[in-house]
Amino acid sequence: MTAAPTVPQPPAGTTVAPRSSVRAWTVTALLVVFMMINFADKSVLGLAADEIRADLGLSATQFGLANSAFFLLFSVAAVVVGMAADRVSPKVLILVMALLWSVAQVPAAIGGGLAVLVASRVFLGAAEGPAFPVAQQATLSWFTDEKRNLPGALITIGITLGVIISAPSLTWVIQNHGWRSALWVLAAIGVVWALAWTALGADSPRGRDGGAGGRGRDGGPAVPYRRIFATRTWIGTTLAYFTSYWTVALMLVWLPSYLRNALGYSADTAGIVVVAPWAVGAVVLFGQAWLTGRLMRRGFSSRRARGQVGGGLLAIGALCCLAVPLTDSVVAQTVLIACGFGFGGSYATVAATTVAELAPRHRAGGALGLMNALVTVAGLIAPAVVGALVDAQGVAGYEHAVLLSGALIALGSAVAFALIDPERDRARLHS
Repeated sequence: MTAAPTVPQPPAGTTVAPRSSVRAWTVTALLVVFMMINFADKSVLGLAADEIRADLGLSATQFGLANSAFFLLFSVAAVVVGMAADRVSPKVLILVMALLWSVAQVPAAIGGGLAVLVASRVFLGAAEGPAFPVAQQATLSWFTDEKRNLPGALITIGITLGVIISAPSLTWVIQNHGWRSALWVLAAIGVVWALAWTALGADSPRGRDGGAGGRGRDGGPAVPYRRIFATRTWIGTTLAYFTSYWTVALMLVWLPSYLRNALGYSADTAGIVVVAPWAVGAVVLFGQAWLTGRLMRRGFSSRRARGQVGGGLLAIGALCCLAVPLTDSVVAQTVLIACGFGFGGSYATVAATTVAELAPRHRAGGALGLMNALVTVAGLIAPAVVGALVDAQGVAGYEHAVLLSGALIALGSAVAFALIDPERDRARLHS
């Protein structure tokens, strides 16, 4: 059975104007940059980990907890704003988020100790929590289901590009002008982007029509959120994405320190090498988008094209992470880490497009928002766990953190293969 499209098609006898297509790709491009800024904001403390710990006199556990604080309100905001995106203009929500990101950088940039750093990160986390689901919803609503893999991948690539570009550039700023200067740079970039979004951003005409009185925008009965959240596909996608995000959190917070303290790279070299997993992830994302799109165009089910392809990516990542202790070569360990984290952390596009296919479009924001909220709890737990491991075990703590990540994403892979079938569960929602 073929799943119904998650966005309405133009009425019979009409065509989509070329201008609409241009606007769709303009919005997509702006939101790619939006996600670049989002993950530059997230990665800056990890890039400055040793400098911040030395400046503020923090243990590894304290630094891990400071980074975990970023996710304290992250999940709550993702749910609230994600559901609001089903009713409120995504353009307005995204603009407000971008401005708040810039504001959140200012207190720690001005000065203060651990308390100011933690407070500013909590505020930033609340403002950034809804970014990915709202950006995905805002982008995907411009495209029909069979055309969503590329724009969905591009939004996720924004995450990768944000780290690839910010890691060496922010490392240079940190090394030459101090870690607080890097926060000022990020605040200024956020304001510039907000001005561009005000001028060029737009809501999709597909996503803002109709729908009231307890009925879906396609004219059918509204599907309650609880039924979506009870499907095997939503549960499986959320669990698999959780394990992938655990890996992403470690890359953001602890990978630079791992490269410097466990593998012996200098600060400048680590600022370059740290982009390797993100570069691998970028290649994987484009490969996944191409493969998934090809499979779906050839008539394969989305269980194969999304569930099994996504599960396969996680399986490769798990094998690479679990193989790290098998070699003493720094080069081999670096390659395995790059591939393990690159494949293991590349599940976001699969997750977003799977849930967008599953959920009726009048419920897409909430379905994506709650998934993102639960998934990013990994960001609350992982930095603190690794900090405790490093304090307790020293350098060995980093290696055990990699093994733990491998075991988790292996579990995520198994869940993806076993549970995810969007077409089956979408049909049940409408039965």
